[in-house]
Amino acid sequence: MKKILELLVCLIHPLAVVLIWIDLATRRDIGRGVKLAWGILSLIPLVPFVYVLTGGALW
Repeated sequence: MKKILELLVCLIHPLAVVLIWIDLATRRDIGRGVKLAWGILSLIPLVPFVYVLTGGALW
């Protein structure tokens, strides 16, 4: 069960990135520089990194 959840987390990140990019493309209340920064930073999968760095101690 744990491995299935780990795989789901890996699959959800790319979907989340695409949704973030769609949201950034439609927002008019923030500047281009901020949009670019958020777009680039959204590529970093923070949750899986934290999981790996803690040795899976989050479960």
